[in-house]
Amino acid sequence: MKIQELRDMDTEELVRKEGELKEQLFKLRFQHELGQLENSAKLNTLRKDIARIATILNEMRMKAKA
Repeated sequence: MKIQELRDMDTEELVRKEGELKEQLFKLRFQHELGQLENSAKLNTLRKDIARIATILNEMRMKAKA
């Protein structure tokens, strides 16, 4: 997911998207452990997307405090 797409979302959308990605990551980790995951690069992509969302949410919180 592109950073600009994430920055265009509001806080509620970002929190919802973060939850969806975490759930998807959990399912992929489970598949990976069972040896059923075909594309293991998807794990890294999801982790990075979650980190991007967390960073943007943190920036929004810091901006709101100032």
